[in-house]
Amino acid sequence: MIAAIHQPNYLPWLGYFNKMAKSDVFVILDDVQFSVQSWQQRNKIKYINESWMWLSVPVIRNFGQNINDVRINDASNWRKKHWRTIQLSYKKARFFDRYEAEFSRIYDNSWEKLRELNVALIRLIRDLLGIKTTLVLSSDMNIEARGTEKLISVIRELTADKYITGEGGGFERYISEEEFKENSIELIYQHFQHPVYHQLWGEFVPNLSVIDLLFNEGEKSLGILMGASS
Repeated sequence: MIAAIHQPNYLPWLGYFNKMAKSDVFVILDDVQFSVQSWQQRNKIKYINESWMWLSVPVIRNFGQNINDVRINDASNWRKKHWRTIQLSYKKARFFDRYEAEFSRIYDNSWEKLRELNVALIRLIRDLLGIKTTLVLSSDMNIEARGTEKLISVIRELTADKYITGEGGGFERYISEEEFKENSIELIYQHFQHPVYHQLWGEFVPNLSVIDLLFNEGEKSLGILMGASS
């Protein structure tokens, strides 16, 4: 069985769902330390001025908190602002009308914690893309460990024997290949190659939230995601 593990990002990018689709089970790593101004609370979309912009969820941050404990700061009407910005950016996209109601319901809801919002969006996008991978929250597994030891413990608990990892930054840069070998877990490197697809507003901009692909390409989105990986 193939497992992948990733933190619960806000409106994640294409590579996040490429990794998910290549896995049998995808663990949302929500019981590790929150990083301020990270992908956990923000992401990029294509904006109407032919460039890109950040959408950032405001949070009430206490140093050292785990992701699943971080509360959203509702002092400003960020949900209305985010949804209005998404509407302005993608109302002319070919498939926006098809998915608008489902995203609107999420932004109409009141979210207490960042993890809850992010997981709701991740589950929705997974389903809209047609990905069948099982999602698991690491906080439900109650594994007290850090770094590579935590990854291996999670994988062993799932009885998986293969682990998909990205290349480079984030939590996974701390993995020890030797420890995976010692535990008979095969490491699979993702090697994601970003696709070029139809996009509104001028020249193509890569590395945006996956909603940019979904609203522009609709049911073709998963095929574009998977055809982009080697």
